[in-house]
Amino acid sequence: MDKILKYFPHLTTDQQNKFAALDELYHDWNSKINVISRKDIDNLYEHHVLHSLGIAEVIRFKPGTKVMDLGTGGGFPGIPLAIMFPDSHFHLVDSIGKKIKVCQAVADALQLQNVTTQWGRAEDIKEKFHFVVSRAVMPLADLMKIVRNKIDRHQINALPNGLICLKGGELEHEILPIRNITDVTPLSDTFQEEYFKTKKVVYISL
Repeated sequence: MDKILKYFPHLTTDQQNKFAALDELYHDWNSKINVISRKDIDNLYEHHVLHSLGIAEVIRFKPGTKVMDLGTGGGFPGIPLAIMFPDSHFHLVDSIGKKIKVCQAVADALQLQNVTTQWGRAEDIKEKFHFVVSRAVMPLADLMKIVRNKIDRHQINALPNGLICLKGGELEHEILPIRNITDVTPLSDTFQEEYFKTKKVVYISL
């Protein structure tokens, strides 16, 4: 939790309380349904919560923004972003039912009114969103094909609507075909921890 306050010192008391509650909630749920690696659960704040909030370094969602978190797993980046941006709406989608069960339980426990969940695939989603966010679900080109028709044409943010992904490692080859519509932000520019040395936020205008 200290790592969150280190980089986001202006959180409200309610936001601080919600972020603090994640530790017990995820430890409890992870003992029943494995949504985070057992070896990694003790790195929850650095590897999952703070990593998710890397997106907040690229965009501050305006009130009324609709965001789909595709392949959310245990709720990352959707749950931390929903706490950070209470006036935006986050729709968490995953094809594995037990993971969505955890997401819904965490959202309910935190009383996150701006979170909805859906068990299914991107192809099942009929709504439109200003942004789709995702954490290393699949290659960017494949993800673009799936989400392109999910993007709303109506713009309300400073950043044009599109796809925002958290990725790691070498991305030059993956980005080469779409480099003219892609912007890459290294998280090591903001977060000092070793974990973020190769982590990046990739934004693609759609």
